[in-house]
Amino acid sequence: MRASVNSIETFGLVDGPGIRTVIFFNGCRLRCKYCHNPEMWNMAEGNYTVCELVEKMKRFKPYYKDIGGVTYSGGEPLLQVDFLIELSKQLKKENINIALDTAGCGIGKYDKILELVDLVILDIKHVDLNGYKELTGQEKTESLKFIEALNNSNKKVWIRQVIIPDVNDTEEYVKKLAVFLKDINNIEKIEFLPYHKMGSEKYEKLGILNQYKEKLEMDKEKCNKLYDKFINLYKKLNG
Repeated sequence: MRASVNSIETFGLVDGPGIRTVIFFNGCRLRCKYCHNPEMWNMAEGNYTVCELVEKMKRFKPYYKDIGGVTYSGGEPLLQVDFLIELSKQLKKENINIALDTAGCGIGKYDKILELVDLVILDIKHVDLNGYKELTGQEKTESLKFIEALNNSNKKVWIRQVIIPDVNDTEEYVKKLAVFLKDINNIEKIEFLPYHKMGSEKYEKLGILNQYKEKLEMDKEKCNKLYDKFINLYKKLNG
């Protein structure tokens, strides 16, 4: 069994706690208008076996210490879930912490992979069904299936929400987000990420239409103010 891996980042500091090795898996069903990794949308030929990745991860164990580890990202890693399950079993034998960075839009077997990971970093595309489809090109059905499995797993959860001008940068939206997140268990951290245009040049190189070519970047100060309003609402809803 081989996985289609786009790249591996060593010494990652933002994709989970501690120092982490981030494996970026190819393939994604979503076509998010703000995506900065369009080169990972399509599945490429498999280029890593489980053993090869485990040996690579073992070399970085001294840097992980107590809280670091490996993060699966992409793309959408859950499209290669069988590989993730086998890889995770081997990493657990090495006592390596595993984080799964996902939009929850895979091909099932969520309960099996969730048994093996330690943390889920969940990307919330949009809370509304219509807004989700408009932004990603897909229905929200699969993401909701994943959230159901996530709630049953009792795993730690970090939430990420990209804030985009004229899409979800309103008090009305963050109120809906606070209500939506109330029904997700074990949330430890919530981040607002201001939309940026890093990676926009990739679209031209790949010959892909950039639907947000003229979209302005999100003002960081406005994003921070929205977060403050959101977190107050969220705390009230959660007692």
